[in-house]
Amino acid sequence: MLFFMGSATGNGIEAARDLLMADADRFDDSRCSFFGITIDTDDHVAGRVKTRLPGIRYILDSDRAVSQAYGACSPDSDHYEPYIIVLDRQLRVAGRYHLPDAGKALALIDRLTREGKPEDWAPVLSVPRVFDRATCQRLIDLYEAEGGRDSGFMREVDGKTVSVIDHGHKRRSDVTIRDEAFCRALSARVNHCLRPVIQRAFNFDATRMERYIVACYDASVAGHFRAHRDNTTMGTAHRRFAVTINLNDDFDGGELRFPEFGTRTYRPAPGGAIVFGCGLLHEATPVTRGRRYAFLPFLYDDEAAAQREANNQYLGEGVGAYRQ
Repeated sequence: MLFFMGSATGNGIEAARDLLMADADRFDDSRCSFFGITIDTDDHVAGRVKTRLPGIRYILDSDRAVSQAYGACSPDSDHYEPYIIVLDRQLRVAGRYHLPDAGKALALIDRLTREGKPEDWAPVLSVPRVFDRATCQRLIDLYEAEGGRDSGFMREVDGKTVSVIDHGHKRRSDVTIRDEAFCRALSARVNHCLRPVIQRAFNFDATRMERYIVACYDASVAGHFRAHRDNTTMGTAHRRFAVTINLNDDFDGGELRFPEFGTRTYRPAPGGAIVFGCGLLHEATPVTRGRRYAFLPFLYDDEAAAQREANNQYLGEGVGAYRQ
């Protein structure tokens, strides 16, 4: 649900917002998410709006770019038309409502939520036994020996792809594998086990692999990665497929979910892989017990390699080395 408010003090806004938030627990990022869009800086400064995670977020649209894109205002007019828009799981517009019809927007939300079937499958591949137990343990031991560093996520800032740390969005620690012989062995295994399957399923020849890291989601800090896509910046646009290879199973939580395709979660057995297109919205749910270790490369092809080379100019300082 997108609520284009203009300002929290606007005419009719408070009444509509009170109605929408009467049962705020419906907005939990699993069933539904709420985004309030305001162009009034004072809404945030004065505390008139407040993000509550999971589920409820307020966005300051100070340049009106979002509001203009959705038709709440136009570049050549100061007029702002508040309204509510409901998007379905595939982010298609399911309904658009003026403030007096806020109740109808809620009814649509509830109907769409009921329509979502937990058994719906996302377009992902599940491939068992990519790594053997010994390889999984070696990767875990490598992480434990070196200790991880806080892992950011890529965002476009002033035309550059930079790494951003935001623990509300992502909490994970990574170790980069620097043993070149070990990296070659890991690449060979991925090439042997995953490349043929991806070619059969998606008619795509994954000839290149990016990033050799061991990632750790730790329950002690509620390790997680909220819904995101892996190819949305100039520095990551070349990525075609993401791979998650779990290295252990003595943890709770930490499952993959693809919100555009339902609430089903995916959790490969140790050594097994989940492979999916980098354009799919996905999240790693919070780890609630233990530590989840995973090997997380990206795959692409020779054509995308040329795109990557051309886009290196858009990388922020220090991003290129980590992106490996």
